[in-house]
Amino acid sequence: MAKTVLITGANGQLGNEMRLVLDGNDAFSPIFTDVQELDITSKEAIDAFFANHHIDYVVNCAAYTAVDNAEDNVELCTRLNADAVEYLAQAAKHHGAKMVQISTDYVFNGTNFRPYREDDETSPCSVYGSTKLDGERRLLQCLPDAVIFRTAWLYSPFGKNFVKTMLNLGRTKETLSVIFDQVGTPTYAKDLALASNCSFSAKRSFIVTLYFLSCPEKFSIWGNHFFSMERASSFFFPALNGVMPSSVASIALACLERLTACLNSRVGICFLPVLLALSPRSKSGYFSTI
Repeated sequence: MAKTVLITGANGQLGNEMRLVLDGNDAFSPIFTDVQELDITSKEAIDAFFANHHIDYVVNCAAYTAVDNAEDNVELCTRLNADAVEYLAQAAKHHGAKMVQISTDYVFNGTNFRPYREDDETSPCSVYGSTKLDGERRLLQCLPDAVIFRTAWLYSPFGKNFVKTMLNLGRTKETLSVIFDQVGTPTYAKDLALASNCSFSAKRSFIVTLYFLSCPEKFSIWGNHFFSMERASSFFFPALNGVMPSSVASIALACLERLTACLNSRVGICFLPVLLALSPRSKSGYFSTI
């Protein structure tokens, strides 16, 4: 019998990739929801949804991800990144479901000079990072056997992301000013979707722990521009004459700047063979900023 998987935030980058990953997979019966179908900030709405549907697994792809705007929208950010996670976890526990939560490298402050590991102390320096960490903690308090993937800089054909922004700007601008001293690791959203799927695969037991999942190479945002160009070598940029590097210090940011937060997986190695079989682009064990 097919297992029912509830995917929240299904219209985002990861949610859309989950649609493709689960399409045609007879082992699972997915239910894709976004705010129109299920308001995850409402405990009553979640409880009613679980009462009306038999849910085996939950993959929470929903979040408030506007990092700078979060500084001025603390309440909404908390509702989506922490309260909603707790409500989903409580419902999952009550109905015997398992849960996969997507988190971020922003739970660290990015000032370390070596890659972080899963057992390193967290130290968020923004509202976004603090609320995501709060969501992690509330989840594990309620569901200790949940799976958490911390990832970074998602890109995909869907939604808004740095790669698509660079492609659009490259077609219309003569020059671009791009930050060069903030380091990150672009992560293909499909790889994260595949890893999430593997974590609750019917062919293996539910994996219990915290994982870092991102691509193995690190980029500065300036370098990420060239990453974007490489990924779109078939595109023609008639107006683009050059890229001008710019420092983080030269730009006023709403929240504290983060230069790097590279990660090195400690426990993720047991999951590594599965992830490496999925794609050479992303693997457990190394990332920087989302």
